[in-house]
Amino acid sequence: MKVKIIQGDITTLAVDAIVNAANQVMLGGGGVDGAIHRAAGKELFEACLKVPEVRPGVRCPTGEARITPGFKLPAKFVIHTVGPVYRDGAHGEPEKLAACYRNSLALAAENGCKTIAFPCISTGVYGYPIEDAAKIAVREVGKFLTQRRGEAEDAEEMEVVFCCFSPRDAAVYERLIK
Repeated sequence: MKVKIIQGDITTLAVDAIVNAANQVMLGGGGVDGAIHRAAGKELFEACLKVPEVRPGVRCPTGEARITPGFKLPAKFVIHTVGPVYRDGAHGEPEKLAACYRNSLALAAENGCKTIAFPCISTGVYGYPIEDAAKIAVREVGKFLTQRRGEAEDAEEMEVVFCCFSPRDAAVYERLIK
């Protein structure tokens, strides 16, 4: 399995796609979402405005994913996904978080991406416990890569990077990958 864990700033990665832990309106916000929008430039905001709303104020429902160009980022694409707000883990949060990873990976594959970097989705202001979120992330990425390998043995394997902003989060992923 081609998986790397790094501690750093996702906006600096030269990969085919970076994943944005977005909000449903997709027009920027705090945390990684705000950092990606600032680094990509106003063109990203304008591209997100063109994504059709599925209902008023919602361009990307929780668990789904949308893709835009990366503009001023070193990444070719930004895949926007909306993680769940954590309540107690008993209100569909694990399923919705798993869907974020599945849908982002599928969108990356559909667009020919060979490398993709994920932040820690939902673990910031959305309050998802890092241990639980990382287990879901690692599980879903592992399933995707295994399935992809099984579908076409000659297919080039996608490389997945878990880009953690904090050393503490990176240590959680390191422990789970081993």
